[in-house]
Amino acid sequence: MLAVLPFLGQYASGEGEGKLVSFIPVEQEVERGLEAFLKRSIQEAENEGADHIVLEIDTPGGAVNAADNIATIIKSTEVPITAYVADRALSAGAYIALNADQIIMEPGALMGSAAIIDQSGNTAGKKAESFWHAAMKSAAELNDRDPKYALAMADPDVDLPNYNAPKGELLTLNGEEAVKVGYAEGMAEDRTELLNLLNLKDAEVSDAEVSIAERIARFVTNPIIIPILLSIGSLGLVLELYSPGFGVPGFMGAGALLLFFFGHMIAGFAGWESLLLLIVGVVLIVVEIFIPGFGVFGVLGAVGVVASIVLASGQSMQYILLAVLIAVAVTVGGSYLFIKIFGYKGFFKKIILSDATKSDQGYVSNTTRDELVGLEGVAVTPLRPSGIADFGDERLDVVTEGGFLSAGTEVKIIKTNGSRVVVRAC
Repeated sequence: MLAVLPFLGQYASGEGEGKLVSFIPVEQEVERGLEAFLKRSIQEAENEGADHIVLEIDTPGGAVNAADNIATIIKSTEVPITAYVADRALSAGAYIALNADQIIMEPGALMGSAAIIDQSGNTAGKKAESFWHAAMKSAAELNDRDPKYALAMADPDVDLPNYNAPKGELLTLNGEEAVKVGYAEGMAEDRTELLNLLNLKDAEVSDAEVSIAERIARFVTNPIIIPILLSIGSLGLVLELYSPGFGVPGFMGAGALLLFFFGHMIAGFAGWESLLLLIVGVVLIVVEIFIPGFGVFGVLGAVGVVASIVLASGQSMQYILLAVLIAVAVTVGGSYLFIKIFGYKGFFKKIILSDATKSDQGYVSNTTRDELVGLEGVAVTPLRPSGIADFGDERLDVVTEGGFLSAGTEVKIIKTNGSRVVVRAC
């Protein structure tokens, strides 16, 4: 099952005795967390004096910016790197493999299908496509591979009917096809065959392991997870203001934001400056709550929080601002539904006076004398429309319904409301 080109022999030396081979997994989606892990792992392999690095690739693809950065890391090391496609190297995974010094594939493994798409699954636009096609072509030419196959992986307009990739379809190569077109230097069933193929069967093997912190970082830096964490964080903290005490919403919100910043700090994208900016932003928002500053403190605080997220994300400005907008929309909608269903019982209720003085609770400024209605008397002064009228033993300040009544006119009380006594001519 071995197929090999003479190129592989340059690494042979006593069947690998005394050599060190470092195996580094390239698994799951390609994102910034994987980039940070590979940077750390390759650096450690170099420090340990590794003679050869093997990237064990099994990925469906992922973010273009992360793949491009990973390719730069691969090309910058002086240690020979072999991409071993153990199952699939699709999309960004194919690009990573093409940037290695050589490619070995399992017989049933696949490589290709590398069209660039956006977060919604649609084509990413002409400018992004042009960049990606040029990148795939350059990666193929890096090791003298025919670039038409790399372009066929990325561009459905390239016609390769002999490899099940007619116009309108993306090219995906299996192991045998990859060897045939010069995109793989050989095939190997497992690590043993791979090391034999590299003439390194007696070499010492080390495995790079993903730490728990890096697993968290890889999860947190996933482009799909980022808006979810930001939404949970902002919604949780806002809902905490609507409920008494520091409970489940507050812990969830704070936990989500801490997880976001912790993961991005582990991945190497967030520094202490972004965390400090977040703290300053939160403090300014709190100051706005207790010391009204015509919105200045609140606006500066919101800008600080958003800026800290942008700095920490390691993503493009367009994407992270979209994630923030999603979080804001979720927070506003969730808060509205919460208040609608449960009412408002939270923090602001303690600092905002919401009581009202109502007559049914015993709060009255003047007693309404209903017993006066129906009494008849005489206007003592002209009523224009207010004045004084005599009702037997009592003189009252009265008001007409709007008309003028001269002094001496007989009047009748038709309505009372507190101190207001309304009269009409008899």
